[in-house]
Amino acid sequence: MNTLTNKEEEIMNHYWERGDMQIRELRECYAEPKPHVNTLSTLVHILEDKGFLGHRALTARCFQYFAKISREQYMGRTLSSVIDKLFGCSYKSAVSTLVREEKITVDELKELIASLDEEKKDL
Repeated sequence: MNTLTNKEEEIMNHYWERGDMQIRELRECYAEPKPHVNTLSTLVHILEDKGFLGHRALTARCFQYFAKISREQYMGRTLSSVIDKLFGCSYKSAVSTLVREEKITVDELKELIASLDEEKKDL
């Protein structure tokens, strides 16, 4: 799976939050000092090559870019990759580590399971 650098993730967050944009619109998402258009253009093309963004031509030289993968899909793939690498594909080991390190309590896990059970019933 392709991963994102910090700058690439920052750009993807703008697309996930704002939707389809041209590069000049993407530039407006930044506070001063704004990144140079050429810098953003290079990063956007890298994201296209990695499969995160796509584009449509508005005119011969003007393109609108859009996310090809949702934030949720990226988070799921990233989490799966981390669990595969660090926990030997064991989700149980990953959750056990979270509980042992007190990142989540047993009560919170029970609440999560109950809410997921409710979601399943609603489907």
